[in-house]
Amino acid sequence: MENEIWVFAEEYDGKVRRVAFELLSASAKFSKKIGAKVSSILLGNKLSEAIKSLTPFSDKIYVLDDPILSPYTSEAFILNLSNLIKKHRPYLLLGGVSSTTKDLFPRLAMNLKTSYAPECTSVEISEDGELLVRRPIFGGKVFSELKFSEARPIMITIRNHTFSVDESLNKSAEIFSIEALKDSTISRKKVIGIEKVKGERVDISEAEIVVAAGRGIKGPENFKIIEELADVLNASVGTTRAVVDEGWRDQRDQIGKSGKNISAKLYMAFGISGAVHHTLGIGTCKTIVAVDIDPNALIFNYADYGIVGDLFKIVPALKDELRKVVSSG
Repeated sequence: MENEIWVFAEEYDGKVRRVAFELLSASAKFSKKIGAKVSSILLGNKLSEAIKSLTPFSDKIYVLDDPILSPYTSEAFILNLSNLIKKHRPYLLLGGVSSTTKDLFPRLAMNLKTSYAPECTSVEISEDGELLVRRPIFGGKVFSELKFSEARPIMITIRNHTFSVDESLNKSAEIFSIEALKDSTISRKKVIGIEKVKGERVDISEAEIVVAAGRGIKGPENFKIIEELADVLNASVGTTRAVVDEGWRDQRDQIGKSGKNISAKLYMAFGISGAVHHTLGIGTCKTIVAVDIDPNALIFNYADYGIVGDLFKIVPALKDELRKVVSSG
């Protein structure tokens, strides 16, 4: 068996996404079963801080530090990753679910002619090295179990918060600096700028707590009460496709099939009916609280706790009570 498990350590502005540390922590447990080294794969530019953060979690770090790799373009990443993979032939390549991996991993799998399973919620390796993966389908109502062919590496993306971060690993990674490859294909696409949103909260796909509102909020001006509740909980704010289509919120806040998948520890849905387009994105949330005026709203089928009532009365009351709890420690 190939002797390395690789984790794609996606970084932005020099910081590695939390999900990479979750996957490295899980891989440390996998490695004990199959005798594999755990390696971080890091591509970008000016990566010294990212390398430092990954060192305690990795046996090895393969670093490609070059301006051509920042910001991300699929051509540059596929050229360099495919070359690295063909040289070292790892057993497994793991990545978190993000806009980058949704673009990169299927393209890379096609390039390598290997297996790929997206947006999984469970990965297990038996003592004899057999890999078993689960992923939700039909809006999380059914989970499919996957096994893989002999093609290597097996490529998997895993939803955030599937695993916990083990801060006690205390490894001391060996660093391998690799010169980035460049060819004419890289020049086909050029990022001319990135616009950052001022005062932006943690991305909903990364957040541990998400509060969201649907069309039951009745208008964009009423999102103020949802924002205030989010402030108390240090949460991020999400919404539905219908609200985005109305122009009430930005598309980056959209949860669901055509938006983002979230795996929050706590998800609170206000005035959201529970259409399948939305519930496809919340299937792996740990605890779901739903508030809707309609007792037959589909969202209650997914909720751990439900309240039938007027969100305009419940949200302010909930905010005040939570503020008391937070202020009292």
